[in-house]
Amino acid sequence: MRVSRRLRFLLLQIRNADDPIRVQERLCFAQALQCEVEQIDLFDLLSGVPSAQQLNRVDMVLLGGSGHYSAAGEGAWLDQAMESLREVYDLAKPTFASCWGFQAMARALGGQVVHDPERAELGTIEITCTEAGTDDPVFQTLGERFDAQAGHEDRVAELPPGAIRLALTDRVDNQAYRFADRPIYATQFHPELNRDDLIGRVRAYPEYVERIAGEPIERFIARCRETPQAASLLPRFVEHVFGHGGG
Repeated sequence: MRVSRRLRFLLLQIRNADDPIRVQERLCFAQALQCEVEQIDLFDLLSGVPSAQQLNRVDMVLLGGSGHYSAAGEGAWLDQAMESLREVYDLAKPTFASCWGFQAMARALGGQVVHDPERAELGTIEITCTEAGTDDPVFQTLGERFDAQAGHEDRVAELPPGAIRLALTDRVDNQAYRFADRPIYATQFHPELNRDDLIGRVRAYPEYVERIAGEPIERFIARCRETPQAASLLPRFVEHVFGHGGG
């Protein structure tokens, strides 16, 4: 399955101008969606909010990680970012959010996000689907358990109203959710990253390996695995929302 060229995407980013992952993130989503990089427009949420026109001219919104920014914090930038996510929700715009996007969307719509380093996860982790997850049209082909790439110190402690929990880990109760009445899915893990992508991220942010994994980076990298099941989520979401292949 390949995403149709007719689909347009808008990637909402929370990253500093000198963050090397700004470019990598777009490439990773294009790879996961099986689309051309040029099909993904970018918008920096640190600089403002996307206009209604910008949202209306795309078919789907994407959110990913944030580098050095927390959805559990405070600030005018976060307030306006969450206001943008509430507008995306109100428009019922098809949306897939991972990591920071998972947290920010939950908080924007009434959930609770906390900074919790003791439950931080980094590397290739095993995800367990809930009963709702095994019955879900996007998650159901993954089986009860699958591997995914992850990297976070914040977590969603309470899901927002209307959210259906799809997955968990031994350490974190909320790993994925969807909204019952909107085409919006969110994952704490990164289905847009493969093993090489994750390694590129930890080399860009080596301090996270020391702080979270507590081991030399090469030893950490040796434990990372490929995650083909998680990689199927974005194409399956597109197929679920737009029909086969997004065509």
